[in-house]
Amino acid sequence: MTKRLFFGFHATTARLRHEPSTVDEIYYDRSRTDRRMLDFLQMAKEAGIRLISADEKRLFSLVGSHRHQGVVARAQAVSLARNLDELLDAVEEQPILLVLDGITDPHNLGACLRVADSTGAHAVIVPRDRSVGLNATVTKVASGAADAVPYITVTNLARTLRSLKDRNIQVIGTADQAEKSIFEVDFTTGFALVMGSEGGGMRRLTRETCDLLVSIPMYGQVESLNVSVAAGVCLFEARRQRMEAKKG
Repeated sequence: MTKRLFFGFHATTARLRHEPSTVDEIYYDRSRTDRRMLDFLQMAKEAGIRLISADEKRLFSLVGSHRHQGVVARAQAVSLARNLDELLDAVEEQPILLVLDGITDPHNLGACLRVADSTGAHAVIVPRDRSVGLNATVTKVASGAADAVPYITVTNLARTLRSLKDRNIQVIGTADQAEKSIFEVDFTTGFALVMGSEGGGMRRLTRETCDLLVSIPMYGQVESLNVSVAAGVCLFEARRQRMEAKKG
């Protein structure tokens, strides 16, 4: 079974709370004796997790980062959905999908997963050859969302988007130059929101496959938003519309 590394209190605590049986062992900084660490270790002990004392050098060698906060866990990967068709067949409301085309920064991907979880998106879809993947940094930034939101990689993104259209899921791309704003789009039906990389945006074929392009109105001096912030603005607008539709 595939193993994954988690680091930081948020990501590791989330796994302990929701899937403790998948955690094989936890390495912890033996020099930390503060209350946060002691409470965390107590939780791990109660869950029956093997605890391994380590120093800073050992922790850094495991994850390649000094931002581990003194906690690194080795755990089994949790499969939330085997493929996109399986996931869509199980969705009970109109699907909300976040598609990321060319997001290679692990901090951006982790933040996007966190946004997807907070807005109730049913999956994050990425192309296999243009994504950073679920590494330890992504998992830490996601603060537990990597275990809550299905993360689906596809070989051919344009073909996947066309298959979504066949399911009557509207493919909505985001572009700074789009004439229609997110406040003029109906998000109450099933949709896939496509976000491109900062600077480069969506690839040409991805853009051409979209049913329509939308923009986020900008009123200040800044011309664009970080991809995770932009995704949050769009997805929360979708949730707002759906809440209003239920009231009506």
